Amino acid sequence: QVQVVESGGGLVQAGGSLKLSCAASGRTFSTTIMGWFRQAPGKEREFVAAIGWIGIRTYYADTVKGRFTISRDNAKNTVYLQMNSLTPQATAVYYCAADRQWRGSFEVLPGAYEDWGQGTQVTVSS
Repeated sequence: QVQVVESGGGLVQAGGSLKLSCAASGRTFSTTIMGWFRQAPGKEREFVAAIGWIGIRTYYADTVKGRFTISRDNAKNTVYLQMNSLTPQATAVYYCAADRQWRGSFEVLPGAYEDWGQGTQVTVSS
């Protein structure tokens, strides 16, 4: 099991940047796929980005590709999400999640991820 705690959310103006952090605990972190999801009010939780074990392989939702960057530091048991050129549509609660089983490709459905944090609120004002 991997315990995760998100931080770094806040209020930012459109066009601005924000960097989220996800601190994880558990001996299996370095062999766990990590992902970021978000959920806006009244909407389903949606995939944002995922990163492989050593941080080389990444995968992004089309809506954030080119603007968001996921990275990880296994020495610090931390995953990051750098968000640039933010728009009001990015307003949501952002969740960090762990997928402890590699199935040959990155998973984009929330149900594939076993461990979740409590989320951090990101609000982008226009």
